[in-house]
Amino acid sequence: MKKVTVSLASINDVKSFVNIVSKYDFDVDLISGRYVVDAKSIMGIFSLDLSKPIDVEVMTDDCDSFIDEIKPFTV
Repeated sequence: MKKVTVSLASINDVKSFVNIVSKYDFDVDLISGRYVVDAKSIMGIFSLDLSKPIDVEVMTDDCDSFIDEIKPFTV
């Protein structure tokens, strides 16, 4: 399991992020405060407070290509 922090500042950022996450078979969660949502769910992401950085929890250790793809969003 790996963790990174991202910032999704606009609707286009959220759509791009979900498109990237959806390409992978492993589970990815977004954590904001006490809320945890599936990173493949656009509606779930919009339920979070997007004005603050969000923690991304990747449920596999073999995720180097995924981490590289989400670099534009990392804080």
